[in-house]
Parts: sequence; C-alpha cells; structure tokens
Amino acid sequence: MALTDIAVLLVEDDPVFRQLVADFLSSQGASVKQASNGEQGVQLFTQEHYDIVIADLSMPIVDGLEMLRQMVDIDPAIPSIVISGNDAMSDVVEALRIGASDYLVKPVADLFIIEQAVEQALLTGSKPVEQAIAPHSTELIELSYQELNDNLLLLEQSAEAAKSVQQQLFPSSSVEYPNALINYTLYKNSDVSAFFIDSTMVGDEHLVLYMAHFMPEDNSAAFGCVLLRSFVNQQLKLFRNDQSEVLIQPSKMLEYLNERLASSGLHILMDIIYVSLDLSEYRVAIAQSGKGLRSYLRNPTGLAPLAISETDPIGFPTWKAPKVLSRHLALGEQLCIATYLPEHKQALLENKFEGLVFDASTKAGGFIQLECE
Repeated sequence: MALTDIAVLLVEDDPVFRQLVADFLSSQGASVKQASNGEQGVQLFTQEHYDIVIADLSMPIVDGLEMLRQMVDIDPAIPSIVISGNDAMSDVVEALRIGASDYLVKPVADLFIIEQAVEQALLTGSKPVEQAIAPHSTELIELSYQELNDNLLLLEQSAEAAKSVQQQLFPSSSVEYPNALINYTLYKNSDVSAFFIDSTMVGDEHLVLYMAHFMPEDNSAAFGCVLLRSFVNQQLKLFRNDQSEVLIQPSKMLEYLNERLASSGLHILMDIIYVSLDLSEYRVAIAQSGKGLRSYLRNPTGLAPLAISETDPIGFPTWKAPKVLSRHLALGEQLCIATYLPEHKQALLENKFEGLVFDASTKAGGFIQLECE
C-alpha cells in the first residue's frame, strides 16, 4: 500500500469527518493519530515524530493557522496539508505562506484525493513514499490543478467572492523590512483588480518583491493572485528547507511560474516584474515578462527607466526565460515598478502611497517602490 509506515497527524474538529479520513488513511497503510483542535494538535506534534500533518483551518481553541505557525517553529521540515471551506481562500494562502505543502477544499468528494495529496507532499518532504509513486507525479500535479479549477469557477461565478478574496491578499500600503521599506498604490476601477503586488523576506539576507498584471481583466484575476501567491509560497517553503534557491533567482523564478501557469490549463496570462534584493550588498536582480510594466530608478532628479530584457507574458506558448539585470542601489536611489500612464507616474513622484484604491474615474494600474534604509 502506498502509505505504508507513513505517520499522519490528523487535526480536525468535525468528529465524523475526522474518523472517516482516519479510517481511510489507515486502510491505505498509514499510522494515524487524531486531534480535535489546534492545541491538542501541537501537543501531539511535540510528543512524537510525524511524516505529515493534515489539518482543518477552522478549529476552536487554537485555529489551524496558529497551530501551523507553532509546528513550523518546532520542525519546519514536516509537510502539511490544510483543508478549508470555499469561503476561506485567504486563510489557505496564509497557510501556504507559513509552510503548508498543499490544500484541499471541503467537501472532499473522493477520499483518494487526500491520499494523492499526501503522496505529492511527501515527494518533496522529509520522507519519500514508495518508489512506485514517482512515475505518477504528473498525475498528482494535474489533480491539484483540479482543486485550482474548482476555485477559479467559484470566483468567476461570484464577483463578491472574488472581491473579498483579493482584498484580503493585499498588504498595507507601507511594509517595513530589516533595512528596507516598500510602499505602493494600485488603482482599480472595478470590484477586482487586474494588478497585484507582494513581497516577502527570504531568509535573513534576501527580500523579494513583484508586481503582476493578469489577463483577462475579470474575476479570474482574483484567482490569479491566489495562484501566484501560492506558487511563490511553495518556493519559499523549499528555500526554508534548504531544497531550492529559485525564489531569489528572478529568471529561474519566472521560468518556474511560467511552467506552472502554462500547464494549469486556466488560460490566464501574466505580465510580471520580479525583483530579488540582497540586503547584505543592496544589490538587486530584476527580471521581466510581458510589456505592461516598467522598472525605474528614482533619485532626486526624477525617474530613470531601466532597460530590462522582455519576453512574452507568463503563460504564453512561445515564452522564453528572460535575462536578468543586476545592479547596486546607490545611496538615495529607490527602485520603482509602475504602469505606463503619466498620471500614475506623477502620483509616484508625489509620494501618494495609498495601497489598494478604488476609483471608477482612474485607469487601472499603479506603482510599487523599494527603498533601502
């Protein structure tokens, strides 16, 4: 059996569903311990070794997100799978950022989906499953995309759901990091923004940030944000486990994003500028796909455009990996990414950093600025 000798910690507050999943995993050869809330989950996690954790996100006493944070602090190498309702996609994205390997959406129509998700997580986790599983890894990836498609349909059918999910993904207008500050404004003139920005620390010495533009500019852009954040989070987890440095290598990161998006079958294209900053040297590496965004160096005299190699948008059939521009940020310089419109660049020069702004009279777009401190 595929899960023979795999130790599973199952944390779920619904006793019927918990027992159903536990019995199924046991029938597939796994050894399963159960907890009914996050507090019990952490207690069991500290008492013995597990190969994987499966957890609901909505639980009493200690919720799934806080439980995952505590588990990552104890042992970040143990993979986890989260289970969530359709109305909690923002929590799913946060769980992936914390370090979860995958997610499933309730109701889970087929318990074999859970088994396959476990197998996929273990393929990149701390303990390999039976060697016979490896040839089927493509099937497992395709199966995870079925989960993505299900959520895409939900967001396409409900503008309110798309708006709610996207609003929870955007950071505040100003984000402080060790020795760096990020400010941004994005203008939207409909419920869902076709543009997205994000940033995160990668270890102690690197910061990555990006600005993306999704096409088509409809409700699927909200799911594009979820998808992009999820892909970035997967690479963040690999970096934390010393398995990959793709996240801080812009060209390879865009190559990874293109592979994932193009093979998803979701028909979403994406312009993106992706930046990795080495905080020890204040050196930035920048890569770009698509033509809808521009990078600038800002100094007291204004904005100086950077000549960066372009490719087709991410997800386009003829896409090729871009070249990377690398340079130091000099004292008093800021790195900016912006859309073309003169009114957006003027707002940038006037330091109008307002976060996500709804304005029906303003064309969609905006800017993000990185300043080293």
